[in-house]
Amino acid sequence: MTILVSQLNIYPIKSAGQISLESSAMDRFGLSNDRRWMIVDLSGKFITQRQTPAIALIGVQLMGVSLELSAPSMPSIDVPFKNGSSVAMQVTVWSDQCEAEDMGDEAAHWLSQYLNVPCRLVFMPESTRRSIDADYSGVSDTVSFADGFPILLISEASLAELSTRLKRPVSMSRFRPNIVISGCDAFAEDGWKSIRINEVEFSVAKACARCSMPTIDQNTAEIDREIMTGLAEFRRAKDKQIYLGQNLINQGEGTIHVGDEVLISD
Repeated sequence: MTILVSQLNIYPIKSAGQISLESSAMDRFGLSNDRRWMIVDLSGKFITQRQTPAIALIGVQLMGVSLELSAPSMPSIDVPFKNGSSVAMQVTVWSDQCEAEDMGDEAAHWLSQYLNVPCRLVFMPESTRRSIDADYSGVSDTVSFADGFPILLISEASLAELSTRLKRPVSMSRFRPNIVISGCDAFAEDGWKSIRINEVEFSVAKACARCSMPTIDQNTAEIDREIMTGLAEFRRAKDKQIYLGQNLINQGEGTIHVGDEVLISD
């Protein structure tokens, strides 16, 4: 059985729209440009779909030297990567505090108007080092504004099992993976310790405990609680968490592609 990469996805702004790729460079943050930007309240605390489902409908495109943002009933806006007046600020992601750069008043006004809440857009510069939980990583491993780990992997077969049990198709986009794979059995990824894709090594750090976000349709922002209640029926563990997918840490840089073979290293 040959296991292949079937999707590569990044989410440049935490909780906002997905960009699907044919290939991606890997850097110390994970897939290049993944979750390097984030929406925060005026105190610097992160805002996600969990509180504000409408964030799901913010479209994001990488335009070379800027982000292009779009949203329902809003004009699109270009946000330069460097606006010439970046202000450093402390931001909070869960229990972590780290330094970010404010992306300016125009982006803040646009987001505040769309979300109907005062907020700012921030960027994680190369100088910021947000460490991964030491229980699952090495001392030099870092992560962007992702919840806790650089990369999320899910197999097509694992999602298909959920769809079968719910007796209707469930979109992979609800679970917001970076790497989707085909060619393995459902939940085969649960037993892996490390993998290799096109000479890039990945440690399989821990299973991904799912929050409420998969209940949010990424195309409409509507809530469907049956997604998580159905998943809980067969994926709730002894610790009461509901798991789907595996969190990965890349152990170096390189480039991976849709169609690359996934080699189980252990």
